[in-house]
Amino acid sequence: MNLSMTLAIALVVIAAICLIAILRLAVSRNLQISKQTSLAGQISPIDIEAFRNLANPSEDEFLRQRLPGGEFRRVRRVRLRAMCSYIQVAGRNAAVLIEIGQAALASNNASTVEAASQLVDQALLLRRNAIFALLRIQLALVWPTAGLAAVPVLRGYENLNGSAMLLSRLQNPAAPVRIAARF
Repeated sequence: MNLSMTLAIALVVIAAICLIAILRLAVSRNLQISKQTSLAGQISPIDIEAFRNLANPSEDEFLRQRLPGGEFRRVRRVRLRAMCSYIQVAGRNAAVLIEIGQAALASNNASTVEAASQLVDQALLLRRNAIFALLRIQLALVWPTAGLAAVPVLRGYENLNGSAMLLSRLQNPAAPVRIAARF
């Protein structure tokens, strides 16, 4: 290989690394929570059924079979953007639930501490999965036929919903925390 080819390859690799760093920074900023309102008030419930529909691979396959190639890619990009919005909200909700769970870890009640620990663990896993899913969706927006990673986020969010409800009922049965619009 000559010097110009080596330099071109090095520039492409550096550009790819920079792009990944920029995407990671953008994703992490989208998943941060605001400190201006109460923690429970910062939760935005998600319509789980709509999210499940967007993340369902058989729905994509149905659309792929029924639509011409160009129309499928356009529809897929719209669905990917919607899925991205759901995942961003799920990530922000997970960040709020991490703080709620960490505060509950100081409780004297063993059941509350156990529920809080489970909530924090699940929320941390969901945040990690949300970041990876958002990165994969950004790639899928460029190549709309690429696979997705939204299913782990959806399943994690469904599990997180149960854990949040349990901790909420243990702490304040009169005011449960809801992270799903309907389940």
